[in-house]
Amino acid sequence: MDREIQSRILAMQKNEITEYHIYTRLAKMLEKTENGPILRTIGEEEKKHHDFLSKFTGKSARPKGFKVVFFVLIARILGITFALKLMERGEEEAQEIYDAMSRQVPEAKQIIEDEDAHEEKLLQMLKEERLEYVGSIVLGLNDALVELTGALAGLSFALQNTRLIAVAGLITGIAASFSMAASEYLSNRTEGNSEGAVKSAVYTGIAYILTVGLLILPYLLFSHYMVCLAATLGIAIFIIFFFNYYVAVAKDLKFWPRFTEMALLSLGVAAISFGIGVLVRSTIGIDI
Repeated sequence: MDREIQSRILAMQKNEITEYHIYTRLAKMLEKTENGPILRTIGEEEKKHHDFLSKFTGKSARPKGFKVVFFVLIARILGITFALKLMERGEEEAQEIYDAMSRQVPEAKQIIEDEDAHEEKLLQMLKEERLEYVGSIVLGLNDALVELTGALAGLSFALQNTRLIAVAGLITGIAASFSMAASEYLSNRTEGNSEGAVKSAVYTGIAYILTVGLLILPYLLFSHYMVCLAATLGIAIFIIFFFNYYVAVAKDLKFWPRFTEMALLSLGVAAISFGIGVLVRSTIGIDI
């Protein structure tokens, strides 16, 4: 086996033992849940990968400490499914190394493919509450983005007073968040999902109110209404980007079509509402 491939295999060994430590740390965190044994089993698969590769390098690799800490932290903040799916997305290079290795060690590719297929099945078995209610989060987030960006755009030109706009937007947003939560609760009850109705309503309401708070924040920090509006639209795009990236990674969905659709919808409504604000101000003659 030539030195270049051996060097790349050693790098893969380090990656496999690092992932073993990540899975093991997460398994300890969740040992009292049904996800704990699943994560421990996946970790053992990664350890097997490392041990298999050590036959060709004659060495044992040390884990990347920073990577272990980083992914454990991500799992605590954004959930284990997102953290692990994000980690598994960096496996393209590993496949290239195994392909190169299989030219000299034919059985290597099949062994790794079998074990990776097993890992994928185990990952699909993970259960996480926030992903089970992602539909409710989308409802609250999307409604807040579409309705409030539109309302703030219209109010910005109609009132041109940042404090008044913030107050009007906050009252509108809080009232709408309770309304959306109640609607989600009743919708779930009507569909026979009595057990999950309360949680669905809570996730919808929290997603809505958090989005409202972020969108209104510029109107409390800056004095010029156009600067505030630009900042609000920027925050809206960031929220859309972050949330769609999160869902795309965690649920193996395509990112760009979802992001584009949501961004165009929110910005389109904002543009129409801004035009209505211009029309209202010029027609009614508001002067604040």
